[in-house]
Amino acid sequence: MSMALVGMLAGMALAFAGYFGGFGAFLLVAALGAVGFVVGRLLDGDLEVGDFLRGRDRDGRR
Repeated sequence: MSMALVGMLAGMALAFAGYFGGFGAFLLVAALGAVGFVVGRLLDGDLEVGDFLRGRDRDGRR
């Protein structure tokens, strides 16, 4: 099992407490699942923190 999948499941498990709150809880589960997925990808080495912090040049290239 990849770390991305583990991270996504962990985020969804943490948000499960909000499940009983309706649509807002649905959004919470989706958001925390996405955060967990990104953290898992970072731990796998597929992404780097610098990918989120780097700006773009004026012509749209990195």
